[in-house]
Amino acid sequence: MKTAIWLYLFLFVAFFDLHAQYPILTPFAISLGAAPSFIGLIMGIYSITHLPGNLMASVYVDRLGSRLFIVGSLLLAGAILLVQSAVTDPWQLLILRSIAGFVLAFLSPACLSLLARLSSDITQQGKLMAGNGLVHTLASVLSPAAGAILVAKLGFTKTFLILGWILIVTAVLAFFFIKEKKFALTKSATAVPISDAAVATPNVLDANTPAKKLRWNIFLIPIGLSCSQGILTFELPLMAGSMDSIMTTGLLFTVVSIGSLITLCMLFVNRYDPAVRTILGTLSLSIFYFVIAASFPVPFMLLLLLIGMSKGVVFPALSHWLIQLSEGSKYGKTFSMLSIATSIGAFLGPFLAGQVRDIISPYFIAFVILFIALAFNAIPPKENKLKRQD
Repeated sequence: MKTAIWLYLFLFVAFFDLHAQYPILTPFAISLGAAPSFIGLIMGIYSITHLPGNLMASVYVDRLGSRLFIVGSLLLAGAILLVQSAVTDPWQLLILRSIAGFVLAFLSPACLSLLARLSSDITQQGKLMAGNGLVHTLASVLSPAAGAILVAKLGFTKTFLILGWILIVTAVLAFFFIKEKKFALTKSATAVPISDAAVATPNVLDANTPAKKLRWNIFLIPIGLSCSQGILTFELPLMAGSMDSIMTTGLLFTVVSIGSLITLCMLFVNRYDPAVRTILGTLSLSIFYFVIAASFPVPFMLLLLLIGMSKGVVFPALSHWLIQLSEGSKYGKTFSMLSIATSIGAFLGPFLAGQVRDIISPYFIAFVILFIALAFNAIPPKENKLKRQD
């Protein structure tokens, strides 16, 4: 539990730092002379370069443990932000964002894998995933407004310098305070704690037990979720249209995060089956994006709040569902696949939005992609009926 507390603390700082960039990256790219289509490429390239890092993480996180990758990702990401503070050309920003995408590709699989390994009890693992979602949301509630305030007070250069040094200091502290059990590989290449290797438990596979293969269609959901999130992240700053409205942009992102915080605080939701929570949360997200695209007379702030509430249900539920399906085997690989799917969607979202926004509402694209994902996952397996988990 002590490791979990330290990990949550460092995750909060890291997420706070990274989310603070959301409302300011698009205005920063515009200040460098980038066109909307090129801005979509800048935001999308970050996700594309995630893919090789995710593939490497799927192998090495299970073999080497999480601590090395958590510290390394934070340290290098901070250094990139220091360099980013001095860019003067959109192409330079594109290159740095592509490098940052590769570096940070290891962070999420390493963190989620470490959290999952802190307990062998599936219910406790679900609570740890919910805690991760809560920490993530708390950081995202405060960080967009904080980033906007920093830019308004200090400008882009000093803001990126401050955010970079925060990540570097966090990496140094994580090196000393995150403790991780050593892992031993079984013949099936499954990483398990050495202290537990000789003990058979219901949630840890032995060397002779084949790992259950995840169904490919489940990863359509994170693709759809991250694609819609990428579209929202791309569109909100452009709705403002000028540097004077960065504060308004930060407020819009904060409203989404407040919605997520509301549902994450409803702890009773975690008692229900994660498969059904994932499906229902994705369905509600698709409906809200359709309402935005169709321009129904519903207050935009209310829709953003509802989108955030849906995200607060689906993201921790999806991680919990993947833990159940993996049956205790190769958490690093499982969450690396999740990150790969997320990276693909995060590239498609802003890229498509930048290309089609003059023809059709990007929010309609988000609706279509989410519904395609639902079409392949709408009926959970028979064992995943809606029920309270005892």
